[in-house]
Amino acid sequence: MPERRDFSRDHRWLSLNTATVRKQGDLAAIIEACARLGIRAIDPWRDQVATIGLSRAAKLTRDAGLELSGYCRGGMFAADAAHRAEMRDDNRRAVDEAKALNAPCLVLVAGGLPQYSRPGSAPSKDIIAVRRQVEDALADLLDYASAAEMPLALEPLHPCYAADRACINTIAQALDICDRLDPGRTGRIGIALDVYHTWWDPQLLPQIARAGKQRLLAFHVCDWMVPTTDILNDRGMMGDGVIDIPSIRAAVEAEGFAGYAEIEIFSNTWWGRPMQEVLKTCIARHRSVV
Repeated sequence: MPERRDFSRDHRWLSLNTATVRKQGDLAAIIEACARLGIRAIDPWRDQVATIGLSRAAKLTRDAGLELSGYCRGGMFAADAAHRAEMRDDNRRAVDEAKALNAPCLVLVAGGLPQYSRPGSAPSKDIIAVRRQVEDALADLLDYASAAEMPLALEPLHPCYAADRACINTIAQALDICDRLDPGRTGRIGIALDVYHTWWDPQLLPQIARAGKQRLLAFHVCDWMVPTTDILNDRGMMGDGVIDIPSIRAAVEAEGFAGYAEIEIFSNTWWGRPMQEVLKTCIARHRSVV
């Protein structure tokens, strides 16, 4: 069984999800700051890439010597009939962008009820039907992504987001879908495991073991604050909250995961601080508490 890696000496395995400092600068500024501080990988968001242009984003990342730990995000699959072609085409573009950026996977958030996932869609409260639609749309996208050799990483989100962001809320749900769509565990589809969304799950450790190396495509870290004042934008810096991050990382690495620990913090508090301060804090906490 692999041992948990020692992060205390350096930050070789730190990746920055660029949402963490999205309010402090554009993607070009974030790339420059990461390169200057020795952060070796990023996970950029589609809107940030679009702002500076896909070609420029790819060139800046390449010239800075940065790798990607993923690309955020595709999904938001639920839509009424009038918006399903739009949803399909948007997700296929996300695959193409991830490929152009040389990302190791496209991170997917399932989406909630159609009126929230694809604005303008007719409202629905039928979450069971929505989950069926999500799986059907994901199966279609998997064919497209497989042809492009782009793995898909389905990210289960905390149940508080079931209505508006993700009707897939547990690791077990996500793995059930992976097993139905890819019973051979080919690596075409797996999960992005974010401690913020999964730390509370009584089945966390058994489901990590069930996922195994083949299904663990990405690992995201931050912390859960008590109290949490904003369920979306009050994530904590690692070490400031209640999540036992080292134990979760140990479980993931025991299954053979050897990728980046990606820091993804949506926080009005941290967005209000200078980019350099935030990144230096990320580095220090990565070494001491991740």
